[in-house]
Amino acid sequence: MEHGHSPASIERRLSAGPASNYIRDWVFGGIDGAVTTFAVVAGVVGAELSTRVILILGLANLLADGFSMAASNYSGTKAETDEHDRLRAVEERHLRQHPEGEREEIRHIYRMKGFEGDDLERAVGVVTADRERWIETMLTEEYGVPKAVRGPLEAAASTFASFFLCGGVPLLPFALAMPDAFPISLALTAVVFFAIGSAKSLWSVIRWWVSGLETLAIGLVAAGLAYAVGFALKTVI
Repeated sequence: MEHGHSPASIERRLSAGPASNYIRDWVFGGIDGAVTTFAVVAGVVGAELSTRVILILGLANLLADGFSMAASNYSGTKAETDEHDRLRAVEERHLRQHPEGEREEIRHIYRMKGFEGDDLERAVGVVTADRERWIETMLTEEYGVPKAVRGPLEAAASTFASFFLCGGVPLLPFALAMPDAFPISLALTAVVFFAIGSAKSLWSVIRWWVSGLETLAIGLVAAGLAYAVGFALKTVI
């Protein structure tokens, strides 16, 4: 079982409330880091340029594109938290100015859940007896706002860390001056793609190997396109 169902376990788990989940940021950063960095490697190898160029462009991509993704994720997540704060301020104002109207909204919400008669009125009374509970209920039921609010800095840091770690893998064989560095880079990057997809399956209903192969296929298609572009440009420029 995913968690215990004893009274003590239930009380402990539900009292803590839902936790913020940053798996999306890790997966997004990891896949993009591996794809874009290996795309640089494949494009440069396809154009038959030097290892020095691979390392310079690869490191530039790790830092610049990684920071850009982290900054974009920060801004997007910050917009979500700002929206949460705005809606909360709206509900606080409505409770001050139109408490009966807000109480009727709670009544309608619980009527739609199947409450009737005295049970309905008791539910309304319990919810509206506590101002914080009242506001949180309205945020969730009226606006669909999740109870777990993700932190912008944590989301940005997760994206950058995953991007940098996974994106650095395709560069390792070149940084270590290994013979046949490109095939080794391809193999290591394929392992990263498959590992990310497999790990992602822990938060889905898809089998681990199916998720791994799906992510691997996406990454290899991107790498193949980059290599083809580099090879084609070599004959033009």
